Amino acid sequence: MLLRTARSLTANPSDAEDLLQTALTKTYVAWDRIEDHRALDGYVRRALLNTRTSQWRKRKVDEFACEELPEPPGLPAPDPAEQQVLRDAMWRAVMRLPDRQRAMVVLRYYEDLSETQTAEVLGVSVGTVKSAVSRALGKLREDPELSPVR
Repeated sequence: MLLRTARSLTANPSDAEDLLQTALTKTYVAWDRIEDHRALDGYVRRALLNTRTSQWRKRKVDEFACEELPEPPGLPAPDPAEQQVLRDAMWRAVMRLPDRQRAMVVLRYYEDLSETQTAEVLGVSVGTVKSAVSRALGKLREDPELSPVR
């Protein structure tokens, strides 16, 4: 489940594995400071988001945004089933969202957290989650790649 969260925060499966490994290492280092080990899942999720945010802030300038995301090499041939096509189109649309909106959409709908839980994980107010998710869903509704689905 944590790898799925990490995968949703990055565009590359290898980066997701590295992100999760880094977050788990940070959790291990902070083990003695964690008071409630029952809340470990939330702690690791927060470490994932903080680590990804730090990586994003430190990224090289030679990375440029482009109109179309390149497909990573080595992916299997796309499944011809209609559901798989829909999932792929939806995922690409989610990946085009800004980082903060993407994190909120992933936590809210892919991880099935409530608005309150999402706000707690991200350290923002419930109103911020509601408005950011609303804007993100509006962008997804207007995404031209998803228009044939409607």
